[in-house]
Amino acid sequence: MTVLRNEVRPGTYLDSVALMRISRTLAERDGVADAGVMIGTEPNKQILREAHLLGPEGEAALPGDLIIAVRAADEAATATAVAEAKRLIDQPKRSSGPAAAWRPRTLQAALKELPDANLALISVPGDFAAPEARKALSRGLHVMIFSDNVPLAEEVALKQEAREPGLLVMGPDCGTAIINGAPLAFANVVPRGDIGIIGASGTGIQEVSCLIARSGCGVSHAIGTGGRDLKAEVGAITTLMAIDLLEADPATRHIVLISKPPAASVARAVLDRIGRSAKPATVCFIGGEALAMPANVRFAATLKAAAERATGRAIAGTPAARAPAPARGRLIRGLFAGGTLCAESQIVLRGAGLAVMSNTPVPGASPLRTLASGHSCIDLGDDEFTRGRPHPMIEPAVRDAPLAAALADPAVGVVLLDCVLGWGGHMDPAGHLAARLAGRPSGGPAIIASVTGTDADPQGRAEQVRRLEAVGVTVAPSNADATALALSAISAR
Repeated sequence: MTVLRNEVRPGTYLDSVALMRISRTLAERDGVADAGVMIGTEPNKQILREAHLLGPEGEAALPGDLIIAVRAADEAATATAVAEAKRLIDQPKRSSGPAAAWRPRTLQAALKELPDANLALISVPGDFAAPEARKALSRGLHVMIFSDNVPLAEEVALKQEAREPGLLVMGPDCGTAIINGAPLAFANVVPRGDIGIIGASGTGIQEVSCLIARSGCGVSHAIGTGGRDLKAEVGAITTLMAIDLLEADPATRHIVLISKPPAASVARAVLDRIGRSAKPATVCFIGGEALAMPANVRFAATLKAAAERATGRAIAGTPAARAPAPARGRLIRGLFAGGTLCAESQIVLRGAGLAVMSNTPVPGASPLRTLASGHSCIDLGDDEFTRGRPHPMIEPAVRDAPLAAALADPAVGVVLLDCVLGWGGHMDPAGHLAARLAGRPSGGPAIIASVTGTDADPQGRAEQVRRLEAVGVTVAPSNADATALALSAISAR
């Protein structure tokens, strides 16, 4: 028998990432069965209902209120956890020293501070994102909408409204962009250069931009579009505008387009537009067919191939001889923080004839010739794993339970992992992984990983690679190389 308690803080808003971390801190306390601290929107209430955390007080909360929900062993444990939640919510959010800075709470106040700003980044609950984006558009600002759970009809309306005055709407659910060298949201520190990227995929932009940087080249801009921009309903509005902008940009020599396979009509429109560009381009439709390309466009089947096409330089892979032979099992278990990296690994494995189970099936995938069963690539950033919880790029502990299960499964011969660095992400994802892998008994599966990032990132790629290699992880130069190594390893069995 447990005790449930809800408290509501009227008119209180905190960033969802901060709230997720508070929820996790409470849930780890002794005597606490589960906890959630969320803004009182209907989707959040549904998450709390499904977790058996919503009481009458929480049901009555308004979308601008904050719900503290705790279920614990007894009244004392519940009261203590709620008190801790209040302390964490109320603790100072900025230092009091000379570096402390006033932070505007409204768009109007922000524009008074930065009157020359031309872009607004929107990161609020999805119910409020469209109104905030319209405020920004009405002031002549381009918009990047990090928020998800924005209705598709709202996305279409926003992009159509913005198109006439020539304003970009990146998103909703746009996780990555690099504009004039400034990394936004989940993005990496890469040098300026002459390659422009347009991506409906955040981790796809990250992998390609980092491989470009590590090959000695640089990025002019990386324009995120949001994952639904190439749907038929949206019609690639942002993608087409981004092509126009990069074509007109004198600093951009080559354009790279990254996306899951678009609707057929949208693919034709995008390829027709990019084919009329005077600049060469590379198109990477992850999991799509190699469509007929215009004369100035080359198709890339993987993110690594896209970077190589754009730079004109080969990116060194890991020799097959370095593939670790697993001591047991013949199955590959891929546990990914990056959805596009997960999809890319599926493509490589399926191209080798393996049947791969996944919670993120590749649209339009052809029927598979089954040579093995039980291989899997799982996107742990998918909604089914992150409802009410942090994304694994923010909180790598999301991967802990599936990793422990893979290590204990005698049928698994290789565990395939990604480690994604950059702004917005966890400050030591490799360190977290290394702590879970250190001291594991011999005779378990081989561990193969890729590290998406650069040495200029806050985490430092070289140090992250060192931490993984110190606990016996084989680190490949790219996600595609890591997947190829996994194939090589199970073939050695």
